[in-house]
Amino acid sequence: MDSINKPLQFPTLRGLVSGPQSLLTPLHLGALCVALGVLTPIVALIWQATQADLSHWDNLMTYVLPSALKNTVLLLAGVAIMVGVIGVGSAWAVTAWDFPGRKILSWALLLPLAMPTYIVAFAWLDLLHPIGPLQTFIRFILGFDSPRQFRLPDLRSLSGAIILLGLVLYPYVYLTTRAMFISQPAHLLEAARTLGCSVTGTFFRVALPMARPALAVGISLALLETLNDIGASEFLGVQTLTVTVYTTWISRSDLSAAAQIACMMLMFIFFILTLEFYGRRKQGFSSRSLREIQPTHVQGWRGWLLGVVISLPVVLGFLAPVLFLIWESAKRIGDESPISSSLLSALQNTLSLAAGTTLVVVCVSMLVAWSARHSAADNAMPGFRRGVMRLASLGYAVPGTILAIGFLTPAMAVDRWLADLLDVRGLPLMSAGILLVICCAMRFQAIAIGALDSGLGRIPPSLEQASRLLGENGAGTFARVHFPLLRPALVSSALLVFADAMKELPTTLLLRPVNFETLATLLYAEAARGTYEEGAIAALMIVLAGTLPVILLVRHQMTRRG
Repeated sequence: MDSINKPLQFPTLRGLVSGPQSLLTPLHLGALCVALGVLTPIVALIWQATQADLSHWDNLMTYVLPSALKNTVLLLAGVAIMVGVIGVGSAWAVTAWDFPGRKILSWALLLPLAMPTYIVAFAWLDLLHPIGPLQTFIRFILGFDSPRQFRLPDLRSLSGAIILLGLVLYPYVYLTTRAMFISQPAHLLEAARTLGCSVTGTFFRVALPMARPALAVGISLALLETLNDIGASEFLGVQTLTVTVYTTWISRSDLSAAAQIACMMLMFIFFILTLEFYGRRKQGFSSRSLREIQPTHVQGWRGWLLGVVISLPVVLGFLAPVLFLIWESAKRIGDESPISSSLLSALQNTLSLAAGTTLVVVCVSMLVAWSARHSAADNAMPGFRRGVMRLASLGYAVPGTILAIGFLTPAMAVDRWLADLLDVRGLPLMSAGILLVICCAMRFQAIAIGALDSGLGRIPPSLEQASRLLGENGAGTFARVHFPLLRPALVSSALLVFADAMKELPTTLLLRPVNFETLATLLYAEAARGTYEEGAIAALMIVLAGTLPVILLVRHQMTRRG
């Protein structure tokens, strides 16, 4: 009773860090520093934006931002509709119907994830060029001789960007909604049919509403990738906010104005994350029935037609661009020197960047995940685990352009301090590529944090307790118990980060050292010059790296289904 009447006592900061039962251990402090580090570029970005001359802002509002804002809003809206239609439609088709090629398409529909958006734009711009192979073939069939007699609409347009980005990003929606459709109990759909609902009515009234949380997550991921895109939008002539940030900094050397535009992009990110939160809010279902939906067999020409229609996103978003890249690469291999020294140098730089990023991400993510596990095990600071995990994973939601612009100001300050301390010239962090690795690691560490946290969650605490009882210390327990069990999660997350770092374009464009070319920046330069055939081999290398995450996803799906 006396304890009830005592006033509440909250731990002080000193008590948290150095009390008899310290809550903030060095492990927790390290994880907290990682989480707060993600906020550093955002805070620096906002501060940099306040330093801009107001006359620059007036110029931006008059001549630059209206068009960029309009294009960004229309692009996001168009991509949301397209990925929603393609992703949900294909996911429902391979779940509810049995048709020729269904089993192959169930995993092949994930293949466009291997294609960076800028490579798809790169390939289709050449394929649909007025004197390119497709238009030349169509004119031959129709009996025309000149592009003046017949010409398809120009792909360099807002509608072209919406179509190409939708063909690449729909797998986010397909992956999330298919998982939800598979897990839906069959008796709910059967009850709707018994009550008189048609097949279409059952889908719109029962299946789709239950899949709304998955749909919200998939569309949000696709929109965040759209906002991060810079290569495809610029190739296709669409001046988005992301492209405007890049041109304002690179072409006009106006960091403060670029920071102001990037702050507007932060508002879009907040809006997307809010939509995703409200899309998932108060949505859930449970059932004692484990019986899944049994696909209905579609016979005859209707089944073949359905298979052809469902395969179109795979053909247009993956197969056609890859075949084009293989064809162009084969032509280059026939030359005397198909692989130039610049390509070899770009490949070496790409591998070193990806390896460095992966090493940093794995170490940092293990620190965060291990800290979260011990917070949960010790029942210390219930909100610490959730807060640190969310902050540390925030980088994936922030476009690389924003992270790069935000890091420039604090990085240059640290570089000047290091230059004075070490008595050297130049900017050590930026010239050595350290800042680029840090920024890429911060952007992709959410992938590894999620995988390692999930892996640690599957290890029962009793194994750790048994190891301690047998005399092992913390390091020995980790080496003998945790590491072997975490090896699959470590390998898969490392492969995912390695592949994403190889494909990263916006961050690399802004933060790369002088004369430092990666495969992505080399391809960007070739596309800017219009020499598409010169960048085909680099693009094919990036696509091969991008297939690693898709292979892991397909393997994971087959394991779960098996």
